[in-house]
Amino acid sequence: MTGAKAWTNPLRDPRDKRLPRIAGPCGLVIFGVTGDLSRKKLMPAIYDLANRGLLPPGFALTGFARRDWSTEDFGQIVYNAVKEHARTPFKQEVWDRLAEGFRFVQGSFDDDHAFDRLELTVADLDRVRGTGGNHAFYLSIPPSFFATVCEQLDRCGLTHAEGDSWRRVIIEKPFGHDLESARALDRDILRFLREDQVYRIDHYLGKETVQNLMALRFANGLFEPIWSRNHIDHVQITAAETVGVERRGRFYEQAGALRDMVPSHLFQLLAMTAMEPPASFEASAVRAKKAEVVHAIRPMDETQALENSVRGQYQGYREEPDVARDSATETFMACRLFVDNWRWAGVPFYLRTGKCLGCRRTEIAIRFHQAPLSIFRGTDVEHMHPNWMILRIQPDEGIALEFAAKRPGATVALDTVSMDFCYATHFHLAPNTGYETLLYDCMIGDATLFQRADNIEAGWQAVQPMLDAWARNPPQGFPNYAPGSRGPAAADELLARDGRTWRPLK
Repeated sequence: MTGAKAWTNPLRDPRDKRLPRIAGPCGLVIFGVTGDLSRKKLMPAIYDLANRGLLPPGFALTGFARRDWSTEDFGQIVYNAVKEHARTPFKQEVWDRLAEGFRFVQGSFDDDHAFDRLELTVADLDRVRGTGGNHAFYLSIPPSFFATVCEQLDRCGLTHAEGDSWRRVIIEKPFGHDLESARALDRDILRFLREDQVYRIDHYLGKETVQNLMALRFANGLFEPIWSRNHIDHVQITAAETVGVERRGRFYEQAGALRDMVPSHLFQLLAMTAMEPPASFEASAVRAKKAEVVHAIRPMDETQALENSVRGQYQGYREEPDVARDSATETFMACRLFVDNWRWAGVPFYLRTGKCLGCRRTEIAIRFHQAPLSIFRGTDVEHMHPNWMILRIQPDEGIALEFAAKRPGATVALDTVSMDFCYATHFHLAPNTGYETLLYDCMIGDATLFQRADNIEAGWQAVQPMLDAWARNPPQGFPNYAPGSRGPAAADELLARDGRTWRPLK
């Protein structure tokens, strides 16, 4: 097998370091190609990478599923997914070149013969497509099959790289359903893989605004000096959806809003917000600083967990398909957390996430301390306007800064004004889903935006008191919020106790 080398585009000036390099020779195998994630996100992301010139000429995409498909059938599935969900314009020449590398292997996860055929397919791609022994395996499958597939890949030698080539496994969330199951899953997977081969994916970390958070903090002398308890009053992290559980009732009954969103998505946003400056932007340095934040979340006992968390269920959830008619599963949760270190001591972090809310929005809102009022004595100014920095993750990625300005007129009166930066407007690029960035990073071996085992376990450890307290204290009054609202009233009360309010969902 040949080593991985970056391909060179003759139209690019190699001296221009601003341009991303093309991924070296490689292939991607997707397990679970019949699912919505593959169809709506992964297949379109692969096409978009090809369209942007970031895939090598011999790139190969292999699907693995139980369906009785031919490679041509699989190609048609990918084509339909690309036409419907790709973020970049369709170009026939790009498609034709990409489609030459399609393969399909039929079989189930416990079928030894199917994995033997996959091993032969991968070897043939090395010979025909020049993939160089470099292959990533994407597990877009239920967590109960993670260890089974890893064991099969190991049995066939598909996790074993020779020379300078590489083999990597991308694992989707949920990574466990509590602390003990996450640890057990890690033990199972690491029997067959090294930690540096495991890429635990969280697509939120591929969002441009999330990545820009580090640039905002560490590349600007304006912001880093005020990024601490001395200037910040509190932080709100919101992930709100307008849709219900749709066709995911069976999954959601086992997960709920807390398990589904907090240890993964929301804690990653919290870690990026609160982390200390890394010594470098090497993956190990960045991930170590993020892990420090999650480890520093203040532990809670059962009483504290109940006092600092809220759960809700939207009206109509119990009528959804595959949902129990007396379900106690939460579709909304909010909590108050503290990061006990010198930078953030005493600063509350308020997290909320839910379905069937008043708008679709994911954002990080930084509230700064109030300015003194004394200078405005004798004027019409009765109170100071709050200063906010809003980092919008989705749907309209961007950053806004809200501050007070004098309203035109003879008297002194203040209004809140906003300076707003929008990615799509400024850079004239459609925002990506996050999967494009993360698939590309896996292909070039950059693990910065992927989760490490200790970070995941620290996340589960932080939420375990809430899981335990909720299990021992069943919710009262479910369902307790109307679709299209801002969630249960108890979520407002959680902040009201501190003299604060949520930013409105509208």
